Amino acid sequence: MFEAAELGQKLTKAQYDAELAKLRPALLEAHFALKDTKVPVIVVVSGADGAGKGEVVHRLNEWLDPRGVDTQAFWQTSDEKRERPRWWRFWRSLPARGRVGILFGSWYSEPIIRRVYGEIKTSKLDTEMDRIAFFEKMLADDGAVIVKLWFHLSKKAQRRRLKDLESDPKTHWRVLPSDWKHFKLYDKFTEVSERALRRTDAGHAPWHLIEAADRRFRELTAGKLLLQAIERKLRELEKAKAVSAAVPTPKPARVRTKAGITILDHVNLTQRLTDQKYEAQLEKWQSRLTRLTWAAWEKKVASVALFEGWDAAGKGSAIRRVTAAIDPRLYRIIPIAAPTDEERARHYLWRFWRHLPRAGMTTIFDRSWYGRVLVERVEGFAREDEWKRSFLEINDFEEQMAESGIVVSKFWVHISKDEQLRRFKQREEIAFKRYKITDEDWRNREQWDAYKAAINDMVAHTSTEFAPWTLVAGNDKKFARVQIVKTLCQHLEAAL
Repeated sequence: MFEAAELGQKLTKAQYDAELAKLRPALLEAHFALKDTKVPVIVVVSGADGAGKGEVVHRLNEWLDPRGVDTQAFWQTSDEKRERPRWWRFWRSLPARGRVGILFGSWYSEPIIRRVYGEIKTSKLDTEMDRIAFFEKMLADDGAVIVKLWFHLSKKAQRRRLKDLESDPKTHWRVLPSDWKHFKLYDKFTEVSERALRRTDAGHAPWHLIEAADRRFRELTAGKLLLQAIERKLRELEKAKAVSAAVPTPKPARVRTKAGITILDHVNLTQRLTDQKYEAQLEKWQSRLTRLTWAAWEKKVASVALFEGWDAAGKGSAIRRVTAAIDPRLYRIIPIAAPTDEERARHYLWRFWRHLPRAGMTTIFDRSWYGRVLVERVEGFAREDEWKRSFLEINDFEEQMAESGIVVSKFWVHISKDEQLRRFKQREEIAFKRYKITDEDWRNREQWDAYKAAINDMVAHTSTEFAPWTLVAGNDKKFARVQIVKTLCQHLEAAL
């Protein structure tokens, strides 16, 4: 694969200046046009040590409008980053729509290096590359342009490059002991890198191999590839806009679904607790949860608990019973409402990734990423292809949490339609509860059957071994609260 990169040229200063005179204004023009779109551009800069990757990153920042560029270097891992899933720092670094994100080092570096040094097997490398391929496909499906640049040096060229850098007082600091250590494993790095690139080369995210021996050639090639990718996307957007103008796209309609038998119909809503049993059991399980969350803190085991359910199902009161048992220093509650402008500017999972807890901490989501396959599906805010592929995206997200040691607990609080109506009317009648009922709640109630079908699909597609759903019988709030606190205890006990 790397043989193709040997076609690099050596440019004279005159040739470089002539090419650059055409490239820079075109690149700036494309970058300015990009800002008015909903397209993020992700530039992955990887390759051999000493290949001038840092110089290329510097040059791209110089040629583009720096106000629209986010450069991220993944060369250090802080303690905070180590306490979360590996992909947390990559998700946090994704550029917003209309911006260019340059990733100096990326999600490729760690798996390749670990395989070269024998820390993981080839099968694990392949698994990591498959996850990367899935991740990049997910971003591309969301509209991102992905430009992946691999800067190659022959073994001879790399040795010469490292020696030149080391002998120059101005650049000797750029050569680290690890660079020479990697050089001794050049053949192994080449073998592993070729395997990684082959497994992640795709039409939506192709690899571009650049011979990096000549500075001028590698810089111009990188700039031209970025320009071509942006211009190609801009042309696609113009074409789509023209088609849309000729044939207006109908506004997504709210889903209309007839009633049918679903998973929710098997939840026993007659389960109840007397006041006496409720007080005794709640105290028992809350006391246990207190001890378990402190034990989790000591053992650095994080937890994520998410709450979904019908309007007026009692999610808020259940969360209060959970947090009453946990030291406030150990948890955060993330209430999920309509996305902000900052959140809409990125993939829908971005705002959830950034709130994942550090080791030993608990994060409680009051509603969650499942809005994608519930409200966005039913209300027509997401296209059918968008919410359907979200099942796999969500499963991958939760699997990564579980793999990193996070205990994932998912609750759907279920009530009957009649019970919801009773609670709605009660909220309207009681002054201090009146703020809880809105016209939107009544409107959503009209879509009961559509939501019921969506919930059935959600549970069927996303109740997994590593993140199963707990369907809570919520007609009796006392029973629901105890069931939730008890389930959290059981999940933590199993993990600890």
